[in-house]
Amino acid sequence: MNATQKTIMNANLFSRLFDALDDPARLAIETIEGARISYGELIKRTGQMANVLVNSGVKPGDRVAAQTEKSVPGLVLYLAALRAGAVYLPLNTAYTLNELEYFITDAEPSLVVCDPSKAEGIGAIASKVGAKVETLGADGKGSMTDRADKTKAEFETVPRANDDLAAILYTSGTTGRSKGAMLTHDNLASNSLSLVEYWRFTDKDVLIHALPIYHTHGLFVASNVTLFARASMIFLPKFDPELIIKLMSRATVLMGVPTFYTRLLQSPALTRESTRHMRLFISGSAPLLADTHREWFARTGHAVLERYGMTETNMNTSNPYDGTRVPGAVGHPLPGVRLRVTDPETGEELARDSVGMIEVKGPNVFKGYWRMPEKTKAEFRDDGFFITGDLGKIDANGYVHILGRGKDLVISGGFNVYPKEIESEIDAMPGVIESAVIGLPHADFGEGVTAVVVCDKGAKVDERSVLKALEGRLAKFKMPKRVIVVDELPRNAMGKVQKNILRDTYAKLFSS
Repeated sequence: MNATQKTIMNANLFSRLFDALDDPARLAIETIEGARISYGELIKRTGQMANVLVNSGVKPGDRVAAQTEKSVPGLVLYLAALRAGAVYLPLNTAYTLNELEYFITDAEPSLVVCDPSKAEGIGAIASKVGAKVETLGADGKGSMTDRADKTKAEFETVPRANDDLAAILYTSGTTGRSKGAMLTHDNLASNSLSLVEYWRFTDKDVLIHALPIYHTHGLFVASNVTLFARASMIFLPKFDPELIIKLMSRATVLMGVPTFYTRLLQSPALTRESTRHMRLFISGSAPLLADTHREWFARTGHAVLERYGMTETNMNTSNPYDGTRVPGAVGHPLPGVRLRVTDPETGEELARDSVGMIEVKGPNVFKGYWRMPEKTKAEFRDDGFFITGDLGKIDANGYVHILGRGKDLVISGGFNVYPKEIESEIDAMPGVIESAVIGLPHADFGEGVTAVVVCDKGAKVDERSVLKALEGRLAKFKMPKRVIVVDELPRNAMGKVQKNILRDTYAKLFSS
């Protein structure tokens, strides 16, 4: 095999990202501290880091686990793991040692990279599976970068096939064991390339990157899409509303979760003028309230583009770049992705506007759950469609609407109650910021519909006023049996409301 054939045959995501680079001097990353890293420099750093991985005993197919704060070297580590043919395993920085023990013993990485302050505790866990431990701090310093700085940059990217694993991402695990979603090089490459085209990314784009990089959104969507487009990113360690508004004068795209947009709207500095240079605002990872969508448009003149994805599939749908971006909808299936809505019991495809289970099929859909063949088999139909666990519908215009997780469905008195329908009514009430509807054990109804509501400070909203406002707008079986007013809803790191915590907190509400 000659070198040309080898390049063509290498499906490694790293090769796809960088082999055709025409201008090594092009800016790839800049930081708020003033560092400017070119594509050529990024390739050099990944070569050094890949050599460190190999020198640490990492072989193709080995897992490299990383629980590190966001930093440029943290992103380099991800790219270097790909380049070395390893399987990258990013871990939420909020995970405790108890939680990490499950992930590490389940994935059995050969190397774990962590913050220096956690090296001792994680070392004890890593030793159970024979893994080595290296460090990388929030400041980008640690044993990994110390070693990389003294290592050569030349590294021959390890050949990988389309179906070889590139990463394992553990699902949030709201019920039962958290599952490791196995994502291949082709899963990640095909989805990113589709998004580059769909969202019109070019080498002129500048992304404000304020998302964490242990999650699909910040690691794969934001980073891979930017690099494939030969665009650049302003790499922020965390979300800072005032800083982001200032950066908009020289950026073109922001990817965020709904919390980004609600907090940015609280700043008087957010205006049509301050967002004039921007071309695209994207939201995902959790539902964006229709009211937030409308308020953003009124303040800035920009319609937020909402899309729908998940750990197992990367991105499935997106509102159009050109055309109507419908508030409360997540758009159409991306090119190459097939999506249908089925009866959860029979699997039979349902008609437009019927609520059912969302199923998807395409090159973006993961290979299966790590070491869970039976669970993998149960989540796929015989014709290859993946059962997402999300309830939704496709409207008459082909837009997909997400109505909640299947496990969030409330069955009260034998009737199916879809939380999103009730939440939409409550969210539209004056003084209400947001709501979460859950089902709680109820002696008479099986589950009692319960609304947990967050209000503006000083708003005169209580259980009685909410129930009165809902009268006549919902069927009696959908009416909340109780309304609880709270200061805030529990969320995970990506802004998703954790209804499992609400269910646990108020589990005995109807038994007292």
